[in-house]
Amino acid sequence: MKYLCDVGVGEVVEVASLLSKDLLKERMLALGITKGTKIEIIRKGPKDNLTVFDIRGVMIALRKEESKLILVAE
Repeated sequence: MKYLCDVGVGEVVEVASLLSKDLLKERMLALGITKGTKIEIIRKGPKDNLTVFDIRGVMIALRKEESKLILVAE
């Protein structure tokens, strides 16, 4: 397993676990980021600080510190 922030552009991965807590975990769940969800990496911003993901057909941008809290299966 690896963190979502370490996945390359164009790859599709499956969420294995969320490491976030409290309000951030609630936000991720509300965005549809749950165990088993398929996520495609669309684009990475400057210095990989902001990344755009396709989650359940919706484009969502997450900061690196947020995507570090999502474990994915390869």
